[in-house]
Amino acid sequence: MQQLKTDILVIGAGSGGLSVAAGASQMGADVILLEGHKMGGDCLNFGCVPSKALIASGKAAYGQSHASAFGVADVQAQVDYAAAKDHVHDVIAQIEPMDSQERFEGFGVKVIREYGSFVSPTQVQAGDHMITARRVVVATGSSPLVPPIPGLDQVPYDTNETIFDLRDKPEHLLIIGGGPIGMEMAQAHIRLGCQVTVIEGMKALGKDDPEAAGIVLDSLRAEGVTIHEDAMVAQIRGEAGAIDVVTENGQIFSGTHLLLAVGRKANIDRLNLEAAGIDRTRTGIKTDESLRTSNRRVYAIGDVAGGLQFTHVAGYQAGIIIRSALFGLPSKAKTSHIPWATYTDPELAQVGLTEAQARELHGDRMEIARFDYHHNDRAISERKTKGFIKVMVVKGRPVGATIVGHQAGELINLWSLALANNLKMGQIAAMVSPYPTIGELNKRVAGAYFSPRLFENQTVKRVVRFVQRWIP
Repeated sequence: MQQLKTDILVIGAGSGGLSVAAGASQMGADVILLEGHKMGGDCLNFGCVPSKALIASGKAAYGQSHASAFGVADVQAQVDYAAAKDHVHDVIAQIEPMDSQERFEGFGVKVIREYGSFVSPTQVQAGDHMITARRVVVATGSSPLVPPIPGLDQVPYDTNETIFDLRDKPEHLLIIGGGPIGMEMAQAHIRLGCQVTVIEGMKALGKDDPEAAGIVLDSLRAEGVTIHEDAMVAQIRGEAGAIDVVTENGQIFSGTHLLLAVGRKANIDRLNLEAAGIDRTRTGIKTDESLRTSNRRVYAIGDVAGGLQFTHVAGYQAGIIIRSALFGLPSKAKTSHIPWATYTDPELAQVGLTEAQARELHGDRMEIARFDYHHNDRAISERKTKGFIKVMVVKGRPVGATIVGHQAGELINLWSLALANNLKMGQIAAMVSPYPTIGELNKRVAGAYFSPRLFENQTVKRVVRFVQRWIP
């Protein structure tokens, strides 16, 4: 057994782990990084990157058959599903070097391609290496949740970890789960020529603003996606090419392929947390605001910590850990300014409080500023007028923003900045946007917040009349 000592041991080479390893090593710490599977983790290999690449293929196909509004003849897209998957893997391959073992070894990180398991509060075994670390960062991520549905073990199915390797186009894809992953894959596949049925036990996109989610779901239905809500799955039966999903109320949905998109589970099974004295929760590893576990020498970051499961959250948390572990400075992770987006068409994005949450927390003190896409000239020119932006405001400061529409994932950046820095609506209104842009929506919604105060305020009107009467 080879004995190693290090300042920082990072378990898991996904987004969060790589950020900690790169930052810590380049700042002078001795760093060891463990990865038993693929460098880059879920985001690069099975999640964010491949899903957006496949969505791009679907968008290209959809554009060909919906071009007549721009004076270009509609044509039936000739989809080569296998070639679309080649595009997906080419995108992964182009990004892969940024997450490669060679790149991180160039930073001075010692990379060991083994899974890690605690043997004591300060020691981790990885293959034939026994590592003693001053600080450990657990960044093992999450995996697709496979629920114990009767019959599931008798039929073939895909998750996000396998769907991107599928080469033959599904004739009829059944998707269990109507969250962001399920809806993104539903739209991508309907646009690539598949039949698609989504089966959701509760409400599709149920964690988002209902009005905004409704616009997305209506758009998917208009494209041909069948969406069944309040349909709890009771049984799965059949064989490859002929799969039935049976719900508790007796409905039967038949298709050729099955995709599970019902959530994620933290990757903690290999870690032997008990040996390190690390407490867990129902969703992952228990941490405090500084991302420390019950073992003060150990941090948990990203999906495994059981909070918001987004790549950018793990990247943000990496900065918190570097500040604490390297410099011994107090640092706490916040979530109020963390945005998220669902990359359907139209996109759906959120940061901070939803309208319902803001009303519950702030009551009548909360105001809503709203602006619709169909009043934006760039959206009109591109025929992307479906959607709106609404901002929840308390005492002149935004506490949340909901955007549904074209480039919502881009527009939400500004509101994350506003929440992170406690900006006022007046500071947003002072911004000047180039005309015509979709980004102008952000300025216009701030203007909508002030319009009643300026144009419907009798005091303002009296002041203006007085000044006009007396100025030379």
